[in-house]
Amino acid sequence: MTVDLRGRDILREADLSAAELTALIQLAASLKNDRRTGTPHRILEGKTIALIFEKASTRTRCAFEVASAHLGATATYIDPSGSHIGHKESAADTARVLSRMYDGIEFRGHSQQTIDQLAKFADVPVLNGLTDEWHPSQMLADFLTMDEHRPPDATRHSYVYLGDARNNMGNSLLVMGAIMGSDVRICAPQDLWPTEQVRALAAERAEHSGARITLTENPQEAVPGAMFVMTDVWVSMGEPEAVWASRVEQLLPYRVDADLMAMAPSSAKFMHCLPAYHDSTTAVGKRVREQFQLHDGVEVTHDVFESTSSIVFDQAENRLHTIKSMMAATMGDQPID
Repeated sequence: MTVDLRGRDILREADLSAAELTALIQLAASLKNDRRTGTPHRILEGKTIALIFEKASTRTRCAFEVASAHLGATATYIDPSGSHIGHKESAADTARVLSRMYDGIEFRGHSQQTIDQLAKFADVPVLNGLTDEWHPSQMLADFLTMDEHRPPDATRHSYVYLGDARNNMGNSLLVMGAIMGSDVRICAPQDLWPTEQVRALAAERAEHSGARITLTENPQEAVPGAMFVMTDVWVSMGEPEAVWASRVEQLLPYRVDADLMAMAPSSAKFMHCLPAYHDSTTAVGKRVREQFQLHDGVEVTHDVFESTSSIVFDQAENRLHTIKSMMAATMGDQPID
């Protein structure tokens, strides 16, 4: 099946069909194999992309810059202090300026409204590196990673996400799983579930795909049978540190430790989009450890993070390959076969 995404924006998972998402994942797998075998794939030779970052980043920035180099494109990184969006220049004006100079625009920032405005006024593809609401580049990487590690007899992905599910990861894992026909479980205190609007969107997509959706406050209900156990940091970038106290108290029952992993099948894998507070070697990890006496990790314990069940670095690497896929499919000259 040929999928044509040339000139398209990728702003949220719901903008794409299951067939289009599958094609992007399969293209990423092919590009990953090319990289492994040393096969050049300079699909975007001579093209350019502007990388707008309102939020600092390690994996997203590196993935887009390395992807650009491998594909033959040139990238311009615009750091959080270098962008005038919302200060001196509107998103609409920024989009029209950058469209005159670049063949694509990536945005990693706060509001989904900003990237929607960029896409509305840009004449080139706009790609979502992350917003507060959605994280499609991470979803493509997560599903590629699950494809690589799922049991041979599995007919669909089965995964559970534990923690603060109101954020981009909770929203995207719920909706992506609904589109792709997955068995997706969201496990969190009810006031930290995705919004009713997001849940309604997931339910609508699940009707078409046959996905199984579970939202529960009970890990003992959510974890058994899940082949992938996922979590994320409990306090997101931009939130005040004052929320740590209430968040730790509320989410401690959802921490991924050895006992929680034991509820899942013995072959289950642990996933985390990173960075993770699994030890006290970071400034935040040390501060949280000292304040709340969490000596073996916050959202995930150190032993689980470093266990043979952990595939977090496969997941991190796959950001590169799926971002290549997004760029090649939208900025390239050929449809995906």
